[in-house]
Amino acid sequence: MLKIKLFPQGKKHQRSFRIVVASDRSKHNGIYLDNLGFYTPGTQEIKIDQDKLKKWTTNGAQITEGVAKIIALVK
Repeated sequence: MLKIKLFPQGKKHQRSFRIVVASDRSKHNGIYLDNLGFYTPGTQEIKIDQDKLKKWTTNGAQITEGVAKIIALVK
């Protein structure tokens, strides 16, 4: 099963996250299929490719709870 989840990057107290499509069994920083955007909590910067997001959700990818909260901030 595919999930749309957060992929952590950066230093411990300077985290940023990629929003990616990956297998639900992959590690939180493992291999992913597609990069949909990014989120930087320190500056509250969010960029998500809505076309790719819609494509993956129609193909059956499920959105995780953390990504759903971020998407709610965009809308």
